Amino acid sequence: MAARFIASEVAQGLRRNLSMTLAMIITTAVALAMLGAGVLVVMTASASQVKYDYLNEFRVYVDRAISLEDPDCTSACGGIRDELEATAGVASVEYKNPQETYEEFVELFASTDPVLVESTSPDALGSRFTLTLDDPTRAESVAEDLEGVAGIEVVQGQGELVERVFSVLDGIRNAAFAVAVVQLLATVLLIANMTQIAAFTRRTALGIMRLVGASRWYTELPFVVEAVLASVVGSLLAVGGLLAAKVVFLDRVLAEAYRANLVERITTVDILMLAPVLVVAGAVVSALTAWVTLRITVRQ
Repeated sequence: MAARFIASEVAQGLRRNLSMTLAMIITTAVALAMLGAGVLVVMTASASQVKYDYLNEFRVYVDRAISLEDPDCTSACGGIRDELEATAGVASVEYKNPQETYEEFVELFASTDPVLVESTSPDALGSRFTLTLDDPTRAESVAEDLEGVAGIEVVQGQGELVERVFSVLDGIRNAAFAVAVVQLLATVLLIANMTQIAAFTRRTALGIMRLVGASRWYTELPFVVEAVLASVVGSLLAVGGLLAAKVVFLDRVLAEAYRANLVERITTVDILMLAPVLVVAGAVVSALTAWVTLRITVRQ
């Protein structure tokens, strides 16, 4: 009997305040989607830390004229190698001639950007040295020393690439959390408003029930269930939004980082594992908000 009464009251309440319920569902979905996005970015950044043992490296690209004249690195290029090996903080030096550099380029981009591969000729890329440091904390001093080596065209520190990738991740995380906070506040206010309106429209029935001996939890439970149901629907929409955003947006933004194996991929499994957390979080916030609102506004 009690379950039937509560189900009936919940159905009537949702039907009477349909527009408010829809607004709460949408707001909850946006808030939890942004919260989930921020959590996923944090999870990805944490999981990616294990990849960074190799980031105490520099890629040094030799002037293309020298590369063409000395592909075997025995004369002018050999002098550059000697200087690099003598640089304080450099533990090892690995050389790749122009052909090897081009083959690596083709392997990296053939499947993702075939147009770029077709438009790049084999002689467009010079030879390259990969320097491994004996101590990653000396990267700045090594970079300064490399500036004085003649015959070098480009010096690329792997840490710089990581900083660019993580600046994107940090931006996504901060924006997601900021929007989540605003939307969560809006959701709480909507739940409180919906609960107040629903309680006001049923104030006579509530008063009669209390007069005949119904407990407060018995009369308040339908309002709490209404808020929780709306929140659960919003949570499910948030999970669907995260799955769609992963395919449409995130995979494209982080495509280069994925190809370079700099960050762990955000997978569908990650989102599905996060889904129960979002559902429970939304339900708890909704239930507490509705209950506190009733305790403040309904004093029969």
